[in-house]
Amino acid sequence: MSMKLEHVSYTYMPGTPYEKEALKDISLEIKKGEFVAVIGHTGSGKSTLVQNLNGLLHPTKGNASLDGVDLSGKSNEAKMARGRIGMVFQYPEHQLFAETVYEDIAFGPQNLGLNYEETDARVKDAMKFVGLDFETYAGRSPFSLSGGQMRRVAIAGVVAMNPDYLILDEPSAGLDPGSRDAVFAEVMELYKKRGTAIIMVTHSMEDAAQFAKRMLVVYDGRIIIDGKPGEVFLKEKEQLLKVGMDVPEVYKLADALRDKGLRLPKEITDAKTLLAEIKRRKGLR
Repeated sequence: MSMKLEHVSYTYMPGTPYEKEALKDISLEIKKGEFVAVIGHTGSGKSTLVQNLNGLLHPTKGNASLDGVDLSGKSNEAKMARGRIGMVFQYPEHQLFAETVYEDIAFGPQNLGLNYEETDARVKDAMKFVGLDFETYAGRSPFSLSGGQMRRVAIAGVVAMNPDYLILDEPSAGLDPGSRDAVFAEVMELYKKRGTAIIMVTHSMEDAAQFAKRMLVVYDGRIIIDGKPGEVFLKEKEQLLKVGMDVPEVYKLADALRDKGLRLPKEITDAKTLLAEIKRRKGLR
C-alpha cells in the first residue's frame, strides 16, 4: 500500500499574470506505516505538495494516486481512496465548523455512510483516544476550546474515519509546551499502535529529528533531499545551509562534544538521549 506522485507539477492561476509553478516534476512514494517530515521555508511548495498527496489539489501535470487509484477521479473508488487520507490543518479553527464537538467529530463517519450506533461508537472512541472526556466536551462548541483542545478535536475527527494516512500541517504551531506534548503523544500512538502513516509538514527541525523516520526537504517546488533525519543532518548539512535551513541544536551540541573528544553515537535526535549518553560516557548517574 502506498501513495504516489508521478512527475507531478502544479501551477496556481495558469494563464494569468499571477501564474506560479509551485511544484516542478515531483516523483514520490510514501508507504503505509511511514513517518515522514516535510520541511522547507514558507513558499517552498510543501503545503501544495501535501494537498496534492491527499487529493485536495489535482496536479496540473502528472498523476497522484493511492494504491493505483487516481485521486483526481470522480468514481466511488476515487472517493473511497481520498477518504483513507486524513488531514489536520495548521489552524484548527479553519477546519472545525459544527455547533458541538460531537457533531464535528461525527461528520466524517456520517459521510462514510455509517449508521447512528457505528458513528456514536467512533466519536466516543476518537474522543477517548485524544484525551477529551465525552461527558465534559461532547456538547460544547469547539470554538469555546483552547487552541490545543481544538487541535485535538480536529485530530479526533480524522481518527474517527480510521485513515491509513494522516497529514498534519504544522501540528505544534501556536501551542504551549504542554499542549504540544499532548498532541504529539496522540500522533505517536496513531503511528505506533494503529500503523497509520504520518506525513508532517513542519518548520521545526527539532520535531523532524525527534519524531520522523524520513525527511523530505522542499525548495523552490522540488524535493532536494530525501533521507533519514540523522543522515540528512550529518551528511547534508552544507546543502541545508545553502538553502537557508539549519540543523537542530542537539546535533550542533553533539558535534561540538565530539570535537572535544567525547565519543557519542550518531543516532542522537533529542536532548534527553544526548544527556543520557553524556552521563553514560562519563560514568554518571
